[in-house]
Amino acid sequence: MAQREPQFNQQSLIDTTPMPDHIPKVQEIGATSAPLYSAAYFIGDRCKAYNDDFMKCKQESNGRGELDCLKEGRKVTRCAASVIKDINTHCLQQFTAHWECLENNNHQLWECRGPEMKLNNCVFEKLGLKKEIPGTPENVVPVHLRPKQMYSNHIGKQW
Repeated sequence: MAQREPQFNQQSLIDTTPMPDHIPKVQEIGATSAPLYSAAYFIGDRCKAYNDDFMKCKQESNGRGELDCLKEGRKVTRCAASVIKDINTHCLQQFTAHWECLENNNHQLWECRGPEMKLNNCVFEKLGLKKEIPGTPENVVPVHLRPKQMYSNHIGKQW
């Protein structure tokens, strides 16, 4: 099969070369940074095993991870897409409110704790996924659960 050249234009790179047959097909997520940032901890909660496999593959591939780990990377993408789909199905209003807040506040999490709490509660209640920040000491209240954010423009309780 002849390999096609990538096409460039002012907007994006479109690589028309088909993936090899041994690589599982997957549709890209198609989300911008704000929705992905909003859902990141839930993606991490559900997709941890796939992420770990992908990172292990990349670590063991001696610099060829982009090529050797396509199969594992596709599993990560498929899992992340399932999380976004489920959040959109069960918590669309809370999800939209949170990622729009992030979009309008330069992706500053502390400015969006109110919508974040509503989203976290909905996702936990309907999907069983929880937000846990890695490395948070057990005897410390996680930053997203603190009633007053250090850098917030809002005085008093944040949600």
